[in-house]
Amino acid sequence: METALIFIFVLLSYVLGSMSNAIWVGEVFYGKDIRVHGSGNSGAANTFRVLGIKPGIVVLSLDMLKGFTSANLVYFINSVEVGSTQFVNLQLLFGLTAVLGHLFPLFTKFKGGKGIATLFGVVMAIHWLSGLLSLGLFVLVLFLTRYVSLSSILACVFFPFAVAVIFKQEEPLFIAFGIAMALMALITHQKNIKRLLSGEENKANLIPKHKEL
Repeated sequence: METALIFIFVLLSYVLGSMSNAIWVGEVFYGKDIRVHGSGNSGAANTFRVLGIKPGIVVLSLDMLKGFTSANLVYFINSVEVGSTQFVNLQLLFGLTAVLGHLFPLFTKFKGGKGIATLFGVVMAIHWLSGLLSLGLFVLVLFLTRYVSLSSILACVFFPFAVAVIFKQEEPLFIAFGIAMALMALITHQKNIKRLLSGEENKANLIPKHKEL
């Protein structure tokens, strides 16, 4: 029974992750297909870049909610003790499955965003203090530089430092997850890093120019 429930929650997490919020927000409220503008990614970063701060915040929040909700599905498995290693491992399993769904969404021919916002949602579910600090850094860098990519990279790289050094967490898999999160940000943002270094990276539109939600 427990194995079957875990399998069902893995599938549900993937479906939740596959919901492309940037696409429907852009099309329903702004008449724009986010995939043919900016970087072409269907994620929060490109929403900030193309549509502006308010729709960007909406998509960022919804994408985070996908990861947060998926990671918390573990609470419906009564046989798992809250806070145990198994509990955290299942949170990571469900959360990362949602990230996989965001990267390769079922509903849009498996072409999605970079998964950073959904990852943040997973982090908020497992250790919200570290997640909140990382999110705060993201917001600060975004408003200072208007570079979504730089904000995402710095926030992800900061996260494992916050977990291990500031909050002194000792769960090996969680620390490994934090390091993997930082590496993922660096790998998926290679083109952005090159554009940042050459001064060619596009800045986010923080001044609304479209019809607001």
